[in-house]
Amino acid sequence: MILRRDVFQAIADPTRRAILLLLATTQSMTAGAIASNFDTARPTVSKHLQILTECELLKQEQDGREIYYHINARKMKEIADFIEPFRQMWDDRFNKLEDIMKQYKSKK
Repeated sequence: MILRRDVFQAIADPTRRAILLLLATTQSMTAGAIASNFDTARPTVSKHLQILTECELLKQEQDGREIYYHINARKMKEIADFIEPFRQMWDDRFNKLEDIMKQYKSKK
């Protein structure tokens, strides 16, 4: 049986989000290089990398004995495209609230 992980559960974890941010600022890194940026055990970071890879948020590339991890831009775009309508909805709501607050202040 193949276990499919939910992307949003994966990015709900702060360590996994930090890994994604770290890899977004670099080309690619090995598990050891990634782990050196965190105060957790390397097996813990490896488990986070496994989850992110299973969700296709990261890609693995082997170079000799080393495995390099890098962001899967296509999958990240899919997530951003999914979230965009919600972001726009909240922007609209906050803009309306701001207008109401301005009207309220001008009446005082």
